[in-house]
Amino acid sequence: MRNNNTWAFLLAALLHQILMYRVGALCELSVPYQNALYNFSLTRPSPKHPHGILNEDGFYKVAVNKTLLWFQLCDRMIFNHEPPRCSDCQDCGGPTHCGIKCSALVARKVGGYHVCTTIGQASNSHISLIDEKNPQEGVAVKMSTGGPKNTCSLTVSVSCDSNGVQGPYSLDKVGNCDYAVALRHPYGCPTVISFHGRGWGWFGTFITILLCLLGGYMLAGTVYRFFFLGIHGIEAVPNLDFWRSLPRQSQNLLGSLGRRFRRQPQGNRTMYSPVNF
Repeated sequence: MRNNNTWAFLLAALLHQILMYRVGALCELSVPYQNALYNFSLTRPSPKHPHGILNEDGFYKVAVNKTLLWFQLCDRMIFNHEPPRCSDCQDCGGPTHCGIKCSALVARKVGGYHVCTTIGQASNSHISLIDEKNPQEGVAVKMSTGGPKNTCSLTVSVSCDSNGVQGPYSLDKVGNCDYAVALRHPYGCPTVISFHGRGWGWFGTFITILLCLLGGYMLAGTVYRFFFLGIHGIEAVPNLDFWRSLPRQSQNLLGSLGRRFRRQPQGNRTMYSPVNF
């Protein structure tokens, strides 16, 4: 039973990774850990958060001393109000549209003016666990940008908090041009698929995945054959000959197995010969 659980668990994890790769989803993470699959989807809409973890204002903002930081997770920033006012805003929209062509921007006040530096692009993001031994803790999203002179980055730690959004509540400079902020958000909490239980738990999940894939294949094939190949009626179903022959093949297989089991007791009796004492 344990081997079956392990194989089903690994197969489900592999299928999840393939599906995520195919849709090219940003800010998605799936981690197998101790007979469970921990899924994070930071951009998935929900009733309370229709834009996922993205800030509805178009950006998050942190201010510490003379440093200002704007960022958006999993997308570029949008400024409908209070745009950054910088004397220089290269790689992020320029002075007139500063902030709209990057995902993270930091400004330091020098001589009475804010000098801005782009430190992150959504296209160059990486998501990982905050604590590899505790997936429930949350995830860290690291975005970076490279220039001819230096490479900058921003790491946003998204801790699990099912009660609501808190922060960003910290800003630390961890390198020459590397910054770190932290916030608490319900999207830092994973969706967990457990494979530790007995019975039909893992098997039911596995069968559900297979049925969904089969249903998607049948639907897509039927639509393609109906609208693009002009095949109508039941003939539009893909691989119709196979589905028609499936009951007969199943009956033949069951009959063959039945005959094999009926012959087995007779074969066992011929292995012994009577002995007279």
